[in-house]
Amino acid sequence: MAHPLLDRLAHGPLLADGAMGTMLYSRGAALDENYDHLNLTRPELVSAIHRDYISAGADLIETNTFGANRFRLETHGLADEVRNINKRAAKLAREEREIAGTSTIIAGAIGSTMRSLEPFGLATREAIRDVFREQIEALLEGGVDCLIFETFGNIDELEEGLFAARESTDLPVIAMMTFAEDAVTIGGSSVPDVVAHLASHRIDVLGANCSVGPSKLLPVVESIRREVEARGADRKLAVMPNAGWPTKSGGRVLYPSTPEYFADFARQAVRAGIGLIGGCCGTTPDHIRAMRQAIDELSVAPAVNGHDAPTRPRVSRIQEIAAQEGPTKLASEIGTRFLVSVEIDPPKGLNPEKALAGARMLKQAGVDVINVADSPMARVRMSALTLCYLIQHEVGIETIVHFTTRDRSLMGLQSELLGAHAAGVRNILALTGDPPTLGNYPGSSAVFDVDSIGLIRVLRQLNAGEDSAGASIGRQAAFSIACAVDPTKSDLKDEARRLHAKLDAGEHFVMTQPIYDVKVWTTFLEHFGGEIPVPVMIGILPLQSSKHAEFLHHEVPGITLSDPVRDRMRKAGPDGRTEGVKIAQELLAELRPLAQGVYLMPSFGRYEVAAEVLEILDARKQLL
Repeated sequence: MAHPLLDRLAHGPLLADGAMGTMLYSRGAALDENYDHLNLTRPELVSAIHRDYISAGADLIETNTFGANRFRLETHGLADEVRNINKRAAKLAREEREIAGTSTIIAGAIGSTMRSLEPFGLATREAIRDVFREQIEALLEGGVDCLIFETFGNIDELEEGLFAARESTDLPVIAMMTFAEDAVTIGGSSVPDVVAHLASHRIDVLGANCSVGPSKLLPVVESIRREVEARGADRKLAVMPNAGWPTKSGGRVLYPSTPEYFADFARQAVRAGIGLIGGCCGTTPDHIRAMRQAIDELSVAPAVNGHDAPTRPRVSRIQEIAAQEGPTKLASEIGTRFLVSVEIDPPKGLNPEKALAGARMLKQAGVDVINVADSPMARVRMSALTLCYLIQHEVGIETIVHFTTRDRSLMGLQSELLGAHAAGVRNILALTGDPPTLGNYPGSSAVFDVDSIGLIRVLRQLNAGEDSAGASIGRQAAFSIACAVDPTKSDLKDEARRLHAKLDAGEHFVMTQPIYDVKVWTTFLEHFGGEIPVPVMIGILPLQSSKHAEFLHHEVPGITLSDPVRDRMRKAGPDGRTEGVKIAQELLAELRPLAQGVYLMPSFGRYEVAAEVLEILDARKQLL
């Protein structure tokens, strides 16, 4: 399955953000300070700029890492901060996307090392490649969706960056050279030279940025298109010009091109068939907002952030309530056929559209039910219950809500459960919840009036038509109750004891923490005393890279990887994402006879990875 960037480019042009340096300077950053270091020293400033570009309608934003390689950082005494700066930059961009709730693509920005290669300079190709690889790996660890090499004047240096990228990842790569007014790079390469030299590299989007304004740069990219077509290739193109030539006035750097001028440029770029359109030095959120409007006015352009608003007839509240009578679809079908559930995290902000778009894609991929986490890792997110309601009513797919006892008193638990039932959210995963000390509010008070076993008893009582005090609730509820089990725990005897207690309390099916070895599950079953008498959905979390695997193993509670899996991910190198999908598919094939469903947990909001894992089920159906 294609990456979201490539999928969306196939359906119409995407709008990138504008300048980062220009905006940092306009908001108080000094010309002589290191702008990449601001990711660590003034993260709120960087985040605000990302936020403004997303609000302006950018489909893709770049991390604040243009100069965050070892060679450029060492001139500021920051050579040892490469990993911290790049990883934090990716995190800042991802957090703003989550808060906005959009499907904005996060591109890891990579600029020149500013070193000349041998024989004219002192830097060897190996040294340049190592410097790029170090930055790329840090960006990948931070969770970027793709890489963007920009403002390169020397083909040989860009080539080393591309080699480093393909040695580290299979994510999409955008590569942009910079051309002067005579359509020649700083290194003296013409458009035909650039296209011929880069033809053998795996570049997903090729283009030009910086140096000159729209009137000079757009013809360059059109020339690139003609050269690419003449070679029989099919590459998407990118163009991101400066806002004209800069001038200094009153101690300030000013760019002359207006937002209106850039709106006209955007229309020309769309008509020229350019897939990725954005701005470079001097462009601001105002420029991007004007370009967004211009692109949207053209019939070939997708809606903002690449997703059309769903249009479907509304049903009356009476019809909704009537549809809630009887067992849930999940309760009716679990145990009768193999079911698929995929986890979606609620956004950190006010906009749920990215989560809804993910649910739509997963529904189309054949997923049976979406489960929604309840502020995992004790970090503040949108109400899981609210997102479940939106998914069920806007997307039309059933949900399982993770419901924790961490934040709710016994009275509050029951009030929210009654509301969940009325809203049609009736599949409940009963959890105790991560303690607040894990999250961003370590001083917050946990409630824990009851634990997960107590919550299951409350749900069973509601299903009997009474609250926990024995008072009638008018009629019997119809909750489907799930519990969690962690077969990777060191004390399997105690975990088996707790599962028996949960079964006695009245749960209906089991969902496991991620498993990376079939023996882990069979060993747990031995401690449990045989087959579990209710349906089981086995948890699988696809890995993205070796660093991702090590992070999960060492730093995330409830996740333990097997040594063979960690070794496979180390050996996979740049193909970590592909290997992670393969491992997940192998686990799914092996565990399927031992379970009644699978519970997939894609990281970084990459729901397309879950769809890739599930392709093995379609393949098996075809064999049958």
